[in-house]
Amino acid sequence: MTDVTLLSESDLRACIALDLPSIDAIEHAFLLLATAAVAMPPILRLDIPEHNGEVDVKTAYLPGLQRFAIKVSPGFFDNPMLGLPSLNGMMMLLSAHTGLLDALLMDNGYLTAVRTAAAGAVAARWLSRKNSRSVALIGAGEQAALQLQALRLVRPIEEVRIWARDPAKSEVFAAELGYDSKLAIQVCQSIDEAINGVDIAVTCTPSREPLITAAHLHPGLHITAMGSDAEHKNEIAPQALAQVDRYVADRLSQARVLGELHHALNANAISDESVFAELGQIIAGQRSGRTDDRQITLCDLTGTGAQDTAIANLAFERAIRAGKGLRFCS
Repeated sequence: MTDVTLLSESDLRACIALDLPSIDAIEHAFLLLATAAVAMPPILRLDIPEHNGEVDVKTAYLPGLQRFAIKVSPGFFDNPMLGLPSLNGMMMLLSAHTGLLDALLMDNGYLTAVRTAAAGAVAARWLSRKNSRSVALIGAGEQAALQLQALRLVRPIEEVRIWARDPAKSEVFAAELGYDSKLAIQVCQSIDEAINGVDIAVTCTPSREPLITAAHLHPGLHITAMGSDAEHKNEIAPQALAQVDRYVADRLSQARVLGELHHALNANAISDESVFAELGQIIAGQRSGRTDDRQITLCDLTGTGAQDTAIANLAFERAIRAGKGLRFCS
């Protein structure tokens, strides 16, 4: 008989926030990807086209962590017509020593949202200019808000420009951010207007067609692209990726299949991948990141099982200390 802890979304929200410790936990996961014998198989993807659904399964074992997570992440995009959320999910947390189940984290995608935003902050911390004060948010959903929240923990952001396909959504998003008098917020009518002269651009959309083109690039710009987590998604034009000074992936093997790199390779926009690095390699000092304030950098975040294991361990440890969750014997 073993004890299993069941943690609800409300339990997890009470224990995990988008804060510096969460960002540091995700940064450590990237570091381990570059320096330790991490076991992280390719993403398992299941498509259910007749119901406009997809399911991703991600996992990783990180040496030094007591447990590993297996995440099941469904997205059924007709659900809103049924009065249901599009996204949900859960994580199983198992002992790395025995393989026994320690916890079920019924987070409904909350931990994924936090770890995704935290990864954006890690990318900005290592690749953007330290005095970056302006950001263009391409997208106006939950992840855009979280990306901004995380970015402000690592960079002194003062100006926010917002562009989304739906102008009304941009206006609502801007109004929600408007409570913070420390931010100058601008709703933009075009991507050109949003990106012109900014220090950082974050793309967080489900776009299937490129949004950022080579014409949008300017000296000193850092781009965090996190929407391309499936083969059909694409936010960065292949020629734009080919022209940046530093392209960095969360995991190159994965980005070749799912990320912006995948589209650049298919378009034959790049021929030499030897200059490309992973974020963990930059953190570990194995490869160089930004070396000049005028360089253009791009981080291709496809989302890794290493991030899921890292955030699940942090959430479980905090929950146990706080006495959260329902415990039962299996």
